[in-house]
Amino acid sequence: MIIVLHISIALNLLALGLIFWFRKDQKMSNDLHEAEINHTHQGMNAMMNDFNNYQVETDRKITHLEKQLEIKSKEGDRKIMRLTSELPKIIRNVVGHIEFAKPLDKK
Repeated sequence: MIIVLHISIALNLLALGLIFWFRKDQKMSNDLHEAEINHTHQGMNAMMNDFNNYQVETDRKITHLEKQLEIKSKEGDRKIMRLTSELPKIIRNVVGHIEFAKPLDKK
């Protein structure tokens, strides 16, 4: 009976030792996973900040290009308006030179 009691106590101590060892191992695994998750969150936050900065920079570039396009468009409109207002004068000058020109073939 005493041998059974000693075996029972030894098994109980072994079970308690294994429980504490597994708990310690599980805590270490949990700590490693938590550190990995924290690093993942930091990386994701960095990527999010980079993407936000990219979006803001792209929006600024688009706005700048739209302004440049509008300026160029207005310049083109002004040139066309100036040419259309000067066109009758240019036509008169050309027609005037043609009317008073000497014929090239003298027959």
